[in-house]
Amino acid sequence: MPYILILVVIVIVILVRCLRIVQQARAYVIERLGAYKTTWNVGIHLKMPFIERVAKIVSLKEQVADFPPQPVITKDNVTMQIDTVIYFQITDPKMYTYGIEQPMVAIENLAATTLRNIIGDLELDQCLTSRDIINTKMRAILDEATDPWGIKVNRVELKNILPPKEIQNAMEKQMKAERERREAILRAEGEKRAAILEAEGEKESAILRADAKKQQQILEAEGQAEAILKVQTATAEGIRLINESCPTDAVIKIRALEAFAAAANGKATKIIIPSEIQSLAGLAAGLVEAVKEPQQKAE
Repeated sequence: MPYILILVVIVIVILVRCLRIVQQARAYVIERLGAYKTTWNVGIHLKMPFIERVAKIVSLKEQVADFPPQPVITKDNVTMQIDTVIYFQITDPKMYTYGIEQPMVAIENLAATTLRNIIGDLELDQCLTSRDIINTKMRAILDEATDPWGIKVNRVELKNILPPKEIQNAMEKQMKAERERREAILRAEGEKRAAILEAEGEKESAILRADAKKQQQILEAEGQAEAILKVQTATAEGIRLINESCPTDAVIKIRALEAFAAAANGKATKIIIPSEIQSLAGLAAGLVEAVKEPQQKAE
């Protein structure tokens, strides 16, 4: 009885050890007697004891490989340090397990060789301005080369491009000169804009002054016209009143004499007086003399 119990315990332990649970985004490569048998995906699996084993546990997630800087020489003989980042994913666990020994080392060496070949056909300026083109070419070449290994290269990025120190200094001076040039352009545009605004302000002020002067002249003209209209209205009213009073010829002649007297006080050197007014003037002079003689005798 004790032996049976021990045997049962041993069987249970073996079964538990042979029972495997494959997690999400993982795959188990199974060998039977040293040969590839199958690939386990997500779920519960039971392997045969003693004759089957888990040869490799493979992650199916997208992975990142950051390789150290590699020295490369451009077409114009400039040595640069470039480090590369590769994003890849294992699509075939069997090929990944049996396709190549140390696949990550192989990818690193392949990336360095590919990078040297691409950069060797480009000059320094092209390398600095054509990162997207270099990334696309490297991804296509690496993806094709790693396909027999069960690896798919999704993306390749040039993390840093470090030219020699003297070239970096020259580039910094060039960028500084470019910033100063842009600053000068912006400053000149600002001054031009300020001058335009000032000129527009002066123009607007001149227009306002001209409008004010014009308005003043209009008001003065309206005032003069109103004064003339009032004088004419008064004159017409006086004539109307005289006509309504039916004046005699003597009154009319006296008024005419007053008018000629007022005209004689001006700058005219010669005045022609009608005969009717001349006789009236003689009569007025006689009357004046008649008034003066009694006053002289009384003295």
